[in-house]
Amino acid sequence: MNDLAPLDGLTVLEISSFVAAPLGGMTLAQLGAEVIRIDPVGGGPDLHRWPLAPSGSSLYWTGLNKSKQSVTVNFRVPQGRQLLHDLVTASGAGGGIVLTNAVGQQWLSHSALTAIRPDLIHVQIQGHRDGRAAVDYTVNAAMGFPMITGPASISDPVNHVLPAWDIACGLYAAVGLLAAERRRYRTGAGSEITVALADVALAVAGHLGFLADAQISGKDRPRIGNHLYGGLGRDFATADGERVMIVALTRRHFADLAAVTGLTDTFAELEQRLQADFTDDGDRYRHRQVITALLEPWFAGRELADVERALGATSVLWSRYQGFAELTSDGSLAMNPLLRQISQPGVGTVLAPLSPLVMDGLPPARPAPVFGADTEPVLTRLLGLSAAEVRGLAERGIVGTASPR
Repeated sequence: MNDLAPLDGLTVLEISSFVAAPLGGMTLAQLGAEVIRIDPVGGGPDLHRWPLAPSGSSLYWTGLNKSKQSVTVNFRVPQGRQLLHDLVTASGAGGGIVLTNAVGQQWLSHSALTAIRPDLIHVQIQGHRDGRAAVDYTVNAAMGFPMITGPASISDPVNHVLPAWDIACGLYAAVGLLAAERRRYRTGAGSEITVALADVALAVAGHLGFLADAQISGKDRPRIGNHLYGGLGRDFATADGERVMIVALTRRHFADLAAVTGLTDTFAELEQRLQADFTDDGDRYRHRQVITALLEPWFAGRELADVERALGATSVLWSRYQGFAELTSDGSLAMNPLLRQISQPGVGTVLAPLSPLVMDGLPPARPAPVFGADTEPVLTRLLGLSAAEVRGLAERGIVGTASPR
């Protein structure tokens, strides 16, 4: 087993807020990179973002900044901006890497930083490619997804609570950064990378066929509630008031579902009457209403435990619906190898996820830092400043010190 972390020796300066850039940085940090998040003194706009712990600490901020170091600098004064420039140049052969979603700051731009470090890797996350501002919800609204989400009985847009474009954008940023670092390792050349939230959403919509479908058909995909588009899948209620999601993606799944519910002959007869072929995804989707209507009584007549036993012996894809409160209180997460107990300052002991990548050498779970706690250690280690010099900078308001969230 190789105990060396995959990204050991990589140093990333992250100047960020909200989701995409912090997630990109944390993804790298959980793979062993030294990620130094640099915030303005007093905190950025996401420092106190909900949800909050009883202490007032942001669970959002701590969740997205695990395994990082926290430095605070006053970017409004020239001395503060110079400190960032010094960190760019002093961060070693594996450094000279900046990940940011701060826009409109010339001192933080690729052109300004590459002048002091020619092999700079600069990753800029922004809303639109032309520089216009955007966030996940505004991008999603413009992309069309809220107009096809939800039950057929409504006409108003339905937003998704998961910031999918932020997540995808942060992961694209991490991949782009690693690609640029690989290129620099081979050629010595730095890179300027920009990734726009709107471009990520548009690319994914294109990759998944949403754009081509609308372009060819000339109309929007219909709202179908909890049905699976293009196949057979839907939620069903059980006798004890639970709900389960059932998906039959393949002919084997459907055959097993028909057999376990005792509907094999019924579905065969239905196929003949409809002149359909239920081994075909498209036919299962076209006739989903009648198929699911026939399945409903089987689920409605059984409690969840009986459904679980019956489906557990088949290939059918299924899961019970549950809320976050139940998920975190039933004790099952403590046994999940993805999660580790950490002592998070300002929050307490919580279960926190490691990297979902399973590979040798991944470092142990580390909590998010106390805000600003690494200012002195980072400046003394990388810039050679003394503790007294850092305290002097703090007294003059050029850097900050550790502060609770």
